Amino acid sequence: MMRTRPLKVALLGCGVVGSEVARIMMTHADDLAARIGAPVELAGVAVRRPDKVREGIDPALITTDATALVKRGDLDIVVEVIGGIEPARTLITTAFEHGASVVSANKALLAQDGAALHAAAEEHGKDLYYEAAVAGAIPLIRPLRESLAGDKVNRVLGIVNGTTNFILDKMDSTGAGYQEALDEATALGYAEADPTADVEGFDAAAKAAILAGIAFHTRVRLDDVHREGMTEVTAADFASAKEMGCTIKLLAICERAEDGASVTARVHPAMIPLSHPLASVRGAYNAVFVESDASGRLMFYGPGAGGSPTASAVLGDLVAVARNRINGTTGPGESAYAALPVSPMGEVVTRYHISLDVADKPGVLAQVATVFAEHGVSIDTVRQQGKDGEASLVVVTHRASDAALGGTVEALRKLDTVRGVASIMRVEGE
Repeated sequence: MMRTRPLKVALLGCGVVGSEVARIMMTHADDLAARIGAPVELAGVAVRRPDKVREGIDPALITTDATALVKRGDLDIVVEVIGGIEPARTLITTAFEHGASVVSANKALLAQDGAALHAAAEEHGKDLYYEAAVAGAIPLIRPLRESLAGDKVNRVLGIVNGTTNFILDKMDSTGAGYQEALDEATALGYAEADPTADVEGFDAAAKAAILAGIAFHTRVRLDDVHREGMTEVTAADFASAKEMGCTIKLLAICERAEDGASVTARVHPAMIPLSHPLASVRGAYNAVFVESDASGRLMFYGPGAGGSPTASAVLGDLVAVARNRINGTTGPGESAYAALPVSPMGEVVTRYHISLDVADKPGVLAQVATVFAEHGVSIDTVRQQGKDGEASLVVVTHRASDAALGGTVEALRKLDTVRGVASIMRVEGE
């Protein structure tokens, strides 16, 4: 039997995502009511620019006073899609204090202060859901914290930023340089006017922190995630990758140590074999590869950003929270019981592709090989090309720690026969 009293929802933000959330709420009101067991009513919309025309939204619902809106006391759910740290953090905690559960898409805030937000939700007996914070429309948060709750997740490896994947895919498929590919991404609306958050890996790092925390039942903050951007990736790097049967992706990698005693979280460009499922993820799409003990390997794929895909994830959370509200329950909160330490990047073990500019003369390869051996880094393959007294030397290692590789490169730079280190890239996904 359907409840007649509607659930009241406030919307914080009415931009690309917020406006789509409002549109779906109104155009699919009957379906949402049937799925929830009660009608859903848009009770207020907080915005910065009240004079902007918002099609389909009653102007009487628009307010610039977000604080007053969340303090009303009659709200059931607050949907936060304004982003950033403040005022979002204060508005969310205020919503809990005044009786509302919260659905958020705010990856930056959750990566920085997720533990405090979960604590506030628990204190007031309310829900905090955030499927839309990672990978847009792709169901990922809920499978990790509910469907795989009985399994042991060992690794989460993924492409979680559509802008960077579009740029790298364009460089790979057309031979374009970084700037040329970025310009095209900007013209098509995939990249912001200031693309720093995307191309320098900040966006992906926030998502990695959230994923690692859920996957390993451990608090992982943004500061715990090693981050490298992709602005230094060149056409020459792609040429080298192709010679190895690889391509290059900006990856978010969250791993449990082999002994299970620690975890790592990192974001950086990496070569991956063309045989790996992530290698075929094209354009602005996202994909996340999950490896666990019982279920083995799972891949989640789909559009990772945009108004409609992100709104889909928000509405999925809204339905779940609304059902909990009607039943007088709450869904899963933070699970951080494992409290595993987050290891520094220096302890991460992986393979490396190193390109060196060297003098084209006898003995250079032997000198370079000796340096690798002295630092405990085993060489898998070496490729050398030379002309007119100069040469390039490409070394692919077996698995080694980041610290060991760093010491190796430092020693290589001191050799008279090494003119420079052209590039260093990790090799993942094998």
